[in-house]
Amino acid sequence: MRWCLISLSILALAVGEVTEPMAQEYVLRAVGTVAKKDRRNVLDIFPAYHDALLGLEGFSHVVVLYWLDRNDRPEKRRILRVHPRADSRNPLTGVFATRSPVRPNLIAFSVCKIKSVEGGRVFVDRIDAFDGTPIIDLKPYIPSSDCVPTAKVPDWVGTGKRR
Repeated sequence: MRWCLISLSILALAVGEVTEPMAQEYVLRAVGTVAKKDRRNVLDIFPAYHDALLGLEGFSHVVVLYWLDRNDRPEKRRILRVHPRADSRNPLTGVFATRSPVRPNLIAFSVCKIKSVEGGRVFVDRIDAFDGTPIIDLKPYIPSSDCVPTAKVPDWVGTGKRR
């Protein structure tokens, strides 16, 4: 089995050497938004960042980092343990060991197949985000550095299929 890693302001919290919650804050600026229309998935990049797309068309896949803005409530950010995949049959697990949408910083990512890059728009096959979701960064998927063939995962991860 092969495992692979796959002018809006966003407030992010520092995770790590912080002695009190909310002690350090950082501002992330969205570089675009997800557009889902007529069964098309488009990464609409803001004009100020169009030049950053140069060369992306040479890659087959892109890693899209985005903000789970519809889940951004203080009570959701305080949840630190969940049942993975919202399945109570899975063990209670810390959010840093899951892909849960509730977490201190609501950063998510999807690895998307690039269909085309046209101007400031990146057309992708699919993305696990809502229409209007803020995009905070794009990175090319590079198999030699983004894939870990010997990765170990807990039993509840299984083959990636939901129970």
